[in-house]
Amino acid sequence: MKDERRVVSPWNIANILTVLRLALVPFFVVCLFLPGAGWRVAALAVFAVASFTDHLDGELARRYGLITDFGKIADPIADKALTGAALVCLSILGELPWWVTGIILGRELGVTALRFVLLRHAVIPASYGGKVKTVLQIAAIVLYLLPWVPDVVRWVVMGAALIVTVATGVDYVIRAVRLRKVAKQARGE
Repeated sequence: MKDERRVVSPWNIANILTVLRLALVPFFVVCLFLPGAGWRVAALAVFAVASFTDHLDGELARRYGLITDFGKIADPIADKALTGAALVCLSILGELPWWVTGIILGRELGVTALRFVLLRHAVIPASYGGKVKTVLQIAAIVLYLLPWVPDVVRWVVMGAALIVTVATGVDYVIRAVRLRKVAKQARGE
């Protein structure tokens, strides 16, 4: 029996939502830096819409079989662009310590670089821990965007996001090393 694989166009609704999330990042940044509570709420709304597209594009891709290599790479990049912009902006505004931003961005950039290095071997999809990390980072950023949230609440959620971010980064490196080892063995090296 012939193996027939369905070819999925990279121009599908899931990937379009991912590209939309990337396009919303500059609007979020502009709203966040404009003075006044109304602009802060606008920044929160843009961030919320962009964050929702992260959930929606993944759900649509899985439900309708729209998973593509483009999506596997572009989706995490869009996530990192959104959360990275939020963290950097909050640090520039003096609302979040730079060391927190540095640790999270260091992990995110490191994992993204590792994804590109591994592309010739395989694509490592996001793990469940990575999804938890994303949810915690988004929740923490939302708490920082809301002006009336007590600092202790912000710090508890951001602390949890930081711990999960580092732990999943270590897990990703371990999975990448194993994958590379398996790929080398398959090639007889």
